[in-house]
Amino acid sequence: MPFKEKVFKNIRFHFLSGVLVIVPLIITYIVLKFLFVGVDNLLSPLIARLTGYHIPGLGILATIILIFLAGFFTTNIVGLRVFALWEKIFVKTPLVRIIYIAAKQLVEGLTISGKKAFQKVVLVEYPRSGIFALGFITKEVEMHLENRGEVELLAVYIPTTPTPFTGLVILFPKKEVIFLDMPVEEGIKFIVSGGIVSPERFSFSGPTTSFEKQSKGEEEV
Repeated sequence: MPFKEKVFKNIRFHFLSGVLVIVPLIITYIVLKFLFVGVDNLLSPLIARLTGYHIPGLGILATIILIFLAGFFTTNIVGLRVFALWEKIFVKTPLVRIIYIAAKQLVEGLTISGKKAFQKVVLVEYPRSGIFALGFITKEVEMHLENRGEVELLAVYIPTTPTPFTGLVILFPKKEVIFLDMPVEEGIKFIVSGGIVSPERFSFSGPTTSFEKQSKGEEEV
């Protein structure tokens, strides 16, 4: 091997090795920074106004302490009754009720064992036919149409990369959703890594979709 080619090969090898080390750290930093800044900004402005100093991270520390205090307070009889009264006010308040109930159900689904916010990993044709997006089923609903009768719809949450905490929810007809034989954890890894951490082949599971039937028909032709 020529000396020049050997040098370039070594440079390429070391550069790729560095990429494998640095890029995951950068992605982790971006996600954690997003969470840190978001939580820190909840109480940091108030603390800065009271003390006259802005200390980075003090807001998130105060939030953690507040969460623990709320946990201790609501685990006794008096605190539980006060919280129940406070929650009843929230539930009966217009607009606040919608946001509070939805947020509570999401947090319970992600944190309480046995309650899963994301039920299955699926593929859907979005934003147009022929282009696929990976998403998570969050709910199954039915809709009645005069010309089609009862239609089964699936609420599919399509997250963004690299932070799966934001995204959009779209209702798809059940027959147009492709069920994947993939654990939810693997689906989240796929989103966070930008598709890098993914299986070599997607395996279908569940009922045969209209897309699969169409693909099989094209193969037979």
